[in-house]
Amino acid sequence: MSIAAATTRPGQVLADLLPASRAKDAVLVLGGAALTGIAAQIAVPVPGSPVPVTGQTFAALLVGTALGARRGFLSLALYALVGMAGMPWFAQAKSGAALPTLGYILGMLLAATVVGALARRGADRSMLRTAGTMVLGSAIIYAVGVPYLAAATGMSLTQAVAAGLTPFLIGDALKAALAMGALPTAWKLLDR
Repeated sequence: MSIAAATTRPGQVLADLLPASRAKDAVLVLGGAALTGIAAQIAVPVPGSPVPVTGQTFAALLVGTALGARRGFLSLALYALVGMAGMPWFAQAKSGAALPTLGYILGMLLAATVVGALARRGADRSMLRTAGTMVLGSAIIYAVGVPYLAAATGMSLTQAVAAGLTPFLIGDALKAALAMGALPTAWKLLDR
């Protein structure tokens, strides 16, 4: 089956266009975890916040969208577990289970699963649907990360929103715009 013929089948994500095998799935899961870990090292501290701006959330949402819910979940679960076990690949080369930002990582795991499920339904095929998918994924990350930040640091929820959500909205809009261009374009190129 050619890649062009495979793209017209509903229920596929980009990773499904590769020949099916357990080895391929394992490589994709490992690659998704590694991509997220590498993207987390693109980190810019935010004054007054324990949460840096990173490429990590963008990578997590792309991994979920490109790999689908199951492989996206496994990639982010591997990323989280290995980082909590001591691999310094969380933002700013940190690791461990006691980080105040661990809630964002757990939120990324959930978000990758949800955006992966939506991608199976074609949510990554047009700019508008991709934008909605990325906004929903980001909202899931914040829905877990911000309350966890408040609990872990003793901040009020209002303080946690000010430190762990508000400074990141413009960057998230830029990440969504990148995804809006990249994912539908990838499908169009593959359809040719």
